This record gives sequence, structure tokens and C-alpha cells, in this order.
Amino acid sequence: MNRLHPTRWNHKLLLLCTALLFFLAAVPLLAKSEVDFDPNLNFSKYKTFAFIGGVENLVMLPVNPELINNRVHRAVTRGLTGKGLQEVQPGQNPDLVVRYWVTTSQQVNVATMGNWGPYGPYIDSYWSWMYDTYSASSKEGSLLVDLIDSKSKNLTWRVYLVRKLTNADKDWNKADEDFAKAFESYPPSDKEKEAKRKERAEHPPKPNLP
Repeated sequence: MNRLHPTRWNHKLLLLCTALLFFLAAVPLLAKSEVDFDPNLNFSKYKTFAFIGGVENLVMLPVNPELINNRVHRAVTRGLTGKGLQEVQPGQNPDLVVRYWVTTSQQVNVATMGNWGPYGPYIDSYWSWMYDTYSASSKEGSLLVDLIDSKSKNLTWRVYLVRKLTNADKDWNKADEDFAKAFESYPPSDKEKEAKRKERAEHPPKPNLP
């Protein structure tokens, strides 16, 4: 009977464990919610916001889009009013406009889908690294919520929710918890801003889309 010598077995086990550790290190560990933001902004200047809904043709969910729209609106309003911001109508010159959009498990071709209006998808420059990470790695799809400076038309803050929404009631309870956790970090602290600057320094910006 052919048996491995204990020393040889331990050596093979060590090699296997080392290989597994390298594999795990190479695979991004995605949280159910993640926040990206511009670390160079003074978020205290934003006092009002207006909800403008979802991006046309990108609400690719097997549930009623209007139901999702209402629930995203409610979650965002709760998160921002809890931080002292006031909701106004889109025509009342808000400091921030809020929109949401959905990616499927495959990366969305933003060049051919959706009506982005004056704001764009914001998946280039420094926003590209986290977007590419989530869209490539998530098997469930992502619900994104963008806070956009209405005057500069620049994205200021984004939350990713990586979760299936096939069951409007069951799945949304978890998504709502993810929203609440994400908005705990709005506005980002000085420590979070510094960490984000370091992250962006490690991941150069992708060229801007035409």
C-alpha cells in the first residue's frame, strides 16, 4: 500500500493552503452594500435634494418598476433627511439630484441603453474602478443610487447594493437594511475621505467617455 510520508504530506498540505490563500486574495470580497464618493468635496454645502427616479430602460427587474421606484425614494429620503437635508421638487433648484439605476449580472452597455439626460452614467475617471469591480464580480446584479451635484453635473456620492430583487417584499427587506447601513457613512468623515484618496491613488482614473 502506497502511503505518503508524513513530512511529504505536510509539505503538500502547506502548498495547497498557500495556493488557496493566493486565490482568495485575488478574488474581491464584495459586501452587500458599498459606497463610493468624491473625497475632495465639502458635503456640508449640500442642503437640499430632489428625487428624479430611475434611468429609463435600465430598470431591468422582474418586479414592478414603480414599486422599486417608490421604495428607493423612501429609503433615500429617510437616509438624507436623517442627515439634515431637505427634500424639494426637481424644479426647485436642489443642491443634489438623486437617481437610481440597475445593472444585471452582465456589464451594461451604457452607450446604447437608457436616457441619462444631462448627468451621464459616471463609470469612467475615478468612478470606474469600483463600478468595474462590482459589475464584473457580482452574479446577482446591482442597484446603484447616485447623488449628483445639480449645478456642476458631477457625481458626488454613490451606493451599490448587490442583491437580487426578484421578490419585491422578501428581498427588499434586506435591501432596505443595506440602504440604512450605507447612509450611515453620509457625509463621509475626514478619515473616510483620506482612505478614499489613497484608494484612488492606487487605481488611476479611466479616460472619460466621449
